[in-house]
Amino acid sequence: MFTANSMNCLCEAIGIALPGNGTILAVDPKRQQLYKATGKQIMTLIERDIKPLDIISEKSLDNAFVLDMAMGGSTNTVLHALALANEAGIEYDLERINEISEKCPNICKVAPSSKYHIEDVDAAGGISAILKEISQVANLLNTDCLTVTTKTLGENIAEAEIRKFSVIHPLDSAYSNTGGLAILKGNLAPKGSVVKSAGVTPTMLTHTGPAVIFESQEQACDGILAGKVKEGNVVVIRCEGPKGGPGMQEMLSPTSYIVGAGLGESVALITDGRFSGGTRGACIGHISPEAMVGGPIGLLKDGDIIEIDIPNNSISVKLSDDELAERKKAWTPPKPRITKGCLAKYASMATSADTGAVLKFQI
Repeated sequence: MFTANSMNCLCEAIGIALPGNGTILAVDPKRQQLYKATGKQIMTLIERDIKPLDIISEKSLDNAFVLDMAMGGSTNTVLHALALANEAGIEYDLERINEISEKCPNICKVAPSSKYHIEDVDAAGGISAILKEISQVANLLNTDCLTVTTKTLGENIAEAEIRKFSVIHPLDSAYSNTGGLAILKGNLAPKGSVVKSAGVTPTMLTHTGPAVIFESQEQACDGILAGKVKEGNVVVIRCEGPKGGPGMQEMLSPTSYIVGAGLGESVALITDGRFSGGTRGACIGHISPEAMVGGPIGLLKDGDIIEIDIPNNSISVKLSDDELAERKKAWTPPKPRITKGCLAKYASMATSADTGAVLKFQI
């Protein structure tokens, strides 16, 4: 369930892709049929004057996150969906995602959160089958939303059925009663952060430990390989946010090294950067505000005690408001890594991850 697969699946739920788009493999002959059907359908949409903004709405974005919660997609879906909402002129708050998560059972897990892969989901009925099962939850899925088929989402999934209950669970045997992603807030992430809760072992859903701080992904990789991270620690990788990166590197290597060191079920990792869709474990990304703008993650010191409580959507550092305020007064902005060219321009305009890391500029 890497980011590309996740977004392909979400596009079905939003209604901007034909059924099958999310799960048909690239090497499957059915993909060729889908390409041809897509080309023909584009002509139909032109004839009927149906445009993207006739389909993309607050309700269809809700549907995307319903699917996301139902199958525990990549945390990057939050970035992309928020950026899409911004482009469409839709105000979409992170709290809305948690509201959906609280109501939406997690009924499908895909690698690395399980042994099943995207082709297994396709064989089990695909995205339509997941949505059909989830539609039984009252007041959750907006089945009246228009889609590129020129039919509603409800009409698209009406005939769908689960063909393999081991891959797509029925509601009465859901993996969990809440969704596969969670938004965490607290004094460490006042504007939010995101975790793929479906990929976290039960013993790590709550974790408290001392911070081990790294100022970049590269520094973290070196430190983990050198044995600086011990059981119970919370690895902090900062200055990797939209401005700090600049851009947001995915922290796939550090998380892989943590697992490789046998610490995957005893160490948490937090960052103002992002993760690969293939990341698993207690990995919390998109900490906002980011370190580069003086967010609390930039004020941490080695040994500070970090408290993570995923079931209660909380992430905090055991410091008083007064102590954080004093550290903020003494804080100086890190030097930019890039000072010229397009990346420097990007860094000057990039917003925090809680807004989709979109660019803001004056015209």
